[in-house]
Amino acid sequence: MAQTGARLWQVRHYLEGDLFCLTYGDGLCNVNLTNLIEFHRNHGKLGTVTGVNPPGRFGELHLSQQHQVATFAEKPVNETGLVNGGFFVFNHEFIERYLHSRQDLVLEHEPLQQLAADGELMVYCHDGFWQPMDTYREWKILEDIWQSNIAPWKVWK
Repeated sequence: MAQTGARLWQVRHYLEGDLFCLTYGDGLCNVNLTNLIEFHRNHGKLGTVTGVNPPGRFGELHLSQQHQVATFAEKPVNETGLVNGGFFVFNHEFIERYLHSRQDLVLEHEPLQQLAADGELMVYCHDGFWQPMDTYREWKILEDIWQSNIAPWKVWK
């Protein structure tokens, strides 16, 4: 089975225009795609990844002394760094320069790592709603939000 980079290489002929958007499809967010694309066009680099703060899953303990809890936060948002939110914008040149037909080519390994090393990858910081859906537990979270009629990703009228 072809990995993510190889699959993108295989569909390159179907991608029209000077740039294209890409997402994994296993997460939901309310990123403004118009703003994301405008950010990409304005910085002039080959790629943009959407950076998000993942939702906290466990309570976080900060210690002040040995075995003494100074602060306790239940399921805090990760404020120490961004993670790949899975929404990208690329110029077509990215495909020709960083991808190839090798079936084991993982987009997140060689291509994106080299793109970053070459100074051609920028991050669009999204501080709105973002939730992965990799597990049954995460599906259940999203299903409950949808059923409650407050889904922040539902932006159409």
